[in-house]
Amino acid sequence: MRLSFLILTPASIFLGFCTSLKAPGQINIYDVLLVLLGAVSAHISVNTLNEYFDFRSGLDTKTSKTPFSGGSGALVENPKAVNAVLNVAIAALSITILIGAYFIYRYGVLILTIGFVGVLIILTYTQWLNRHPWLCLLAPGVAFGPLMVVGTHIVLTGEYSIVPLFVSLVPFFLANNLLLLNQYPDIAADRSVGRRHFPIVYGVRYSTFIYGIFVAASCLTILSGIFLEYLPKTSFISLIPMSAAVVAFLGALKYATSVNKLVPYLGMNVVATLLTPILLGISIISG
Repeated sequence: MRLSFLILTPASIFLGFCTSLKAPGQINIYDVLLVLLGAVSAHISVNTLNEYFDFRSGLDTKTSKTPFSGGSGALVENPKAVNAVLNVAIAALSITILIGAYFIYRYGVLILTIGFVGVLIILTYTQWLNRHPWLCLLAPGVAFGPLMVVGTHIVLTGEYSIVPLFVSLVPFFLANNLLLLNQYPDIAADRSVGRRHFPIVYGVRYSTFIYGIFVAASCLTILSGIFLEYLPKTSFISLIPMSAAVVAFLGALKYATSVNKLVPYLGMNVVATLLTPILLGISIISG
């Protein structure tokens, strides 16, 4: 399930929860718990499907693991668990779909599109999206940004708003960057099984350039949100962890092809991705 990776999901849900607190009406705590359960189950499903398919393709035997690799490699040590992993993936996806069906019953088309796109990403990420560089680049951001943030806001308030869509751009850019940089150490292994994600097709230099653009876009989103009064002035605090993303960018420029030297900068990338939306959410409810 890659439990340590699942922290990103509550961070995104928290941001949508915070925008919903500023909307009229009261929040149902049971709906909050259902949203969180559905989102975490979705994340578990995509992680375990990735684990299953990486083992079946032989990728796990070719990858030099880092703490930030997409798969754990656990099935290499215990191949008899492969069916159990697939069953976990199916069970987790079923939970997500059931919770989604409940909210679709309540809110109809408002949430149906979000749910459909989310399930599509889960089912296609490892086997199909990884062969299309631009789709693979943007899919994580779509999932952890607009789908989770806007989806949370809709099911907690019953309505659409421009504010959650706007602030969802921050985890959109950051989640894209998280997966983008984590792909660097696995380029040779991924290429050997037919993947064509962004660093494979365009190289690490251009990928790092894209990473820098996304870092700048995240900062500009926060600053323009404050200027447009979508965000309170206290949202400046969410720019603090973005300094870790700048450090990661500089590290990637220098050590993109050196796995051991790159690993600390992958950690800085994680820090920026997790702390920025949390501090942004805190600033929204306190501003």
